[in-house]
Amino acid sequence: MMETIQQLDVELFLKIHRGLSNGFFDWLMPLLRNRFFWSPLYLFIIVFCIKQYKKQGYYIIAMIIFTFAMSDLVSARLIKPFANRVRPCNEISLANDIIHRVPCGSGLSFPSAHATNHFAIAVFIICLFYSKWKPILPIGIVWAAIICFAQVYVGVHYPGDVTFGALLGALIGFLCSKLFKNLQPNF
Repeated sequence: MMETIQQLDVELFLKIHRGLSNGFFDWLMPLLRNRFFWSPLYLFIIVFCIKQYKKQGYYIIAMIIFTFAMSDLVSARLIKPFANRVRPCNEISLANDIIHRVPCGSGLSFPSAHATNHFAIAVFIICLFYSKWKPILPIGIVWAAIICFAQVYVGVHYPGDVTFGALLGALIGFLCSKLFKNLQPNF
């Protein structure tokens, strides 16, 4: 069963990585998965929280950082070493199929820390602000999903890596939002 799931994961990976290959995506996707590309968004969130929520805004920012730290700890430090799955760009059996769009790195593949971290942040922010601003739901989900897709497109993760990472991140973001609301009941 696991072998069949892994084979389907490889087939879907190749359909995205090679099958959707085009010059525009080759330019765009490495940017979308780069942590520095999103710096203006992160700066906006910080400024917005402080300007809109004053002292409580600092608590929101601290909890976003905590959410990120927890998601990264669980995905990269706890699960990845246990799963020990090689990245597709380092997989010997895929050597002739990989298009090198970004440096592969030597890290492990499952789960995607990018997916876990971004979905954790997105879901945390969605849970906090959805009652005040409904469009945060599709915006947050699309933002995190684009980053996940980019990870597969550039060849550093399988679809299963980002799917599990997204689900794990969503759970962590939800739990962190519950913790925040317990600590800040007036929010």
